[in-house]
Amino acid sequence: MFILKKQDVEITSMKHPKQEKQIPILKYQDQSFRLISVFAAQQEEEARNFWRDLTDNQKKFAILLEEPERFSVWGRINLDRFEEEGVGDLKMIPLTQASLVILQTVYIDVVEILGNRQEKLFVQEMNKIFQQWKFPKAENQDQVNVLLNVDDDPNNDPLGDLDLPSWEEHHIITLLQELHRIALEHFGNDNFATGIGGLLADMATEDQGHFFDWLNRSPLGKMWQQ
Repeated sequence: MFILKKQDVEITSMKHPKQEKQIPILKYQDQSFRLISVFAAQQEEEARNFWRDLTDNQKKFAILLEEPERFSVWGRINLDRFEEEGVGDLKMIPLTQASLVILQTVYIDVVEILGNRQEKLFVQEMNKIFQQWKFPKAENQDQVNVLLNVDDDPNNDPLGDLDLPSWEEHHIITLLQELHRIALEHFGNDNFATGIGGLLADMATEDQGHFFDWLNRSPLGKMWQQ
C-alpha cells in the first residue's frame, strides 16, 4: 500500500474488453492498477479514509495518488486476466440501478419538500458533478434529466426500461459520496440516507444483497443506512 504523487507513476490507458472505451491504467514498479475512486482536492480526509479501509480492513493492495486537483484511489489488477474482468460489468448493473433509484428518490424529496428554488440548485449541482467526473450518458442537461426521471417517464425507470449507463465502480462511489454531501447541505440532516432498503424493495433479492454487501464493505455504508 502506497501514497504516491503523479511523478512517481505512469498512467496509460487500454481498451475495455467488452465496451468501446478506454480505461485508465496506473503502472508502478512493474505492477498495474485500475481506478477505483476519485475525490476532489478538498476531500483529502475522505480519500485517505477510503484508501485505509481498502488496505487495512479489506486487505486490498491499493494506491492513493495525490494530484494537484484531486485524490484518486487505484486497486491492483492482473493485466493477463484483464479480459475476464469484463464479466464484472454484469455485477455493476445492480449497483448502477440502486444508485439511480437513490438519486431519483432524493431528487423527488427535494422537489416535494424544499420547492422549486432548491430543486434548481440541486439539479445544477448534480449536473456539475456528472460533468466534472465525466460520467457516461450524463454529459448534458437532457441526459441528466433522464437519470433524474424529471419527466416522470416510465422508460426512465432504472429497474425497468431505462438504458442504463455503463458506469464503473468509481462512478458509483463518486455519485453516492457527492449525492450525500449535496443532499446534506440542502436538508440540513441525513434523514434522507436512512432506510434505503425500502427504496430498493422492487429489486431482485439477489441484486439487493449484492448492492448492500458492496455498500457495507466501503465507507459509504456509514453514509447510507439500510
